[in-house]
Amino acid sequence: MDELLSRTEEKMEKTKAALLYDFSMIRAGRANPRLLDRLTVDYWGAPAPLQQVANISVPEARMIVIQPWDKTLVKAINKAILASDIGIMPTDDGQVIRLVFPELTGERRQELVKEIRKKAEASKVAVRNIRRDAMEEIKKVEKASEITEDDAKDLEEKTQKLTDRFIKEIDEETAKKSTEITTV
Repeated sequence: MDELLSRTEEKMEKTKAALLYDFSMIRAGRANPRLLDRLTVDYWGAPAPLQQVANISVPEARMIVIQPWDKTLVKAINKAILASDIGIMPTDDGQVIRLVFPELTGERRQELVKEIRKKAEASKVAVRNIRRDAMEEIKKVEKASEITEDDAKDLEEKTQKLTDRFIKEIDEETAKKSTEITTV
């Protein structure tokens, strides 16, 4: 039954990791090169991750500079950025591409905080669903007389504590990201 607990914890950990990844994609008025992680560029007819065809740097707090290894890729990178959901207009000089992030308005900050809370709530629902599945499995094993009633109760308590821990961690990360966004 320790296997069940470790599987449950692993699933909850993956849910939290996915949330943190989503949080890293939300821009807080500062340039974050992770925004470009999902971007692929047409490189000689095949899609290639941007990181494999260009050097990405952050010379200033609100600017990302993309320097392609092959200068012919500047147009393809521009096209990929415009087609993405980043929402930043790229500028290029034929050699490098610059993404300048505008200062966030108070209204936009509040929208981002709402989006963060929505993502966090979805993650908490996912954690609770994982708990529900684990509880059902515990009941099934108990019904099949593979474990005692006391062991089942113990496992249910441990599963609940695990759930509470992950919900608390998600709340802490949400508060941290909300503070980061609302801080001017």
